[in-house]
Amino acid sequence: MTNPKKIINDPVHGLIQIPSELIFEIIGTPFFQRLRHIRQLGLSEYIYPGAVHTRFHHALGAMHLMTKALSSLRNKGIEINDTEMEACQIAILLHDIGHSPFSHALEYTFGDIAHEQISAMMMSQLAQTYQTESMQIAYKIFENTYQRSFFHDLVSSQLDMDRLDYLQRDSFFTGVVEGRVASERIIQMLNVHNDKLVVEEKGILSIEQYLTARRIMYWQVYLHKTNISAEKMLILTLKRAKKMFLAPQQIGKEEENTAENSLFLPDALTFFWENEKNILTLAQENPNKFLEQYIQLDDHDIWQCLKKWQFHTDKVLSLLSKNLLNRKLFKIRLSNDKNIHSQQKNLIEKTAQNLQISLQDAKWLTPKGITRNKAYTLNKKEIHILKKNGEIQDLSQASDLPNIKALHKIVKKYYVCWNNGE
Repeated sequence: MTNPKKIINDPVHGLIQIPSELIFEIIGTPFFQRLRHIRQLGLSEYIYPGAVHTRFHHALGAMHLMTKALSSLRNKGIEINDTEMEACQIAILLHDIGHSPFSHALEYTFGDIAHEQISAMMMSQLAQTYQTESMQIAYKIFENTYQRSFFHDLVSSQLDMDRLDYLQRDSFFTGVVEGRVASERIIQMLNVHNDKLVVEEKGILSIEQYLTARRIMYWQVYLHKTNISAEKMLILTLKRAKKMFLAPQQIGKEEENTAENSLFLPDALTFFWENEKNILTLAQENPNKFLEQYIQLDDHDIWQCLKKWQFHTDKVLSLLSKNLLNRKLFKIRLSNDKNIHSQQKNLIEKTAQNLQISLQDAKWLTPKGITRNKAYTLNKKEIHILKKNGEIQDLSQASDLPNIKALHKIVKKYYVCWNNGE
């Protein structure tokens, strides 16, 4: 089979070429094709109607930027052989392959296992299927065990191809123009020093703009109060259904199983909830079985559940499902003052009275929580600036802008939600 050299027309980056036969085959696997059915931004389309792009789009875009970055480094004299180049392209292509339905919104809903662990499992299985040197090195790059660590920096750091693509892509599809980043220029400013990824000093303004754009995108998109509300509703809906499935007596649901109160569940969801307590052991001892079930779950399964659950006899489950389907989201109040959480008790009482439900059930409809935004993290793969004199400095020291120094501070906001009364 000759290299197909397929071309994909991407709305963000333009024409993306699939660089090799192996990568073309990996894209065709069920593991990767599943990403077509996982929304990149979860429920953000409830705020920005255009935000319907998928993890599939993002993975291809990140691979495209990786190709550009590696080519730029090669042009600067950094030795990267063809096997390493393909390996790095594969590593970024598969970096998010293990995401759960609705991406980050339902992380850990199907067991105490992070999507990065599942991504590593999928890559390990693909490495058994495609026993090429580049596939083996790709897995090492992803796990950060390959001897040339700057490759991992390109895949996972505070300035990686993942972030460069999702900021551009999410900005494009939401229409939040403040989130645009100069990825082309940033890529041209990358270099390698002592096996670490660095940015040449003349690119510092682009990095400052990149971090500012990331902070804006978090407040305007990822941590938008309506997005918090919608995701909280979705999480609580799944938690309510899981509790009804595993411990119905804890919420007073030990009714006879009839058509009206039976809980619809896809087979894969049943599998994960039944094995929730030993899911890590199962993943380690029988990864094939784990992954066989996991790839059956995507956004469509959750929407199907909501459509079924809206007619359930459990009032809380029915209300949450119906309101999510019809975008009747929780009202939400955000504040810098944590004392806002003291309002929850009064909201629970009002909700119980308005809906004629118990206080215990009303708690499901009046959640509280904390949200955090930190654009730049110190002591965790800092962005290093290569000065003209050869000196290496952390960005926070190299930048003369006071707002960059402030970006490493965690900004906390506290919130309380309540049912919208409809």
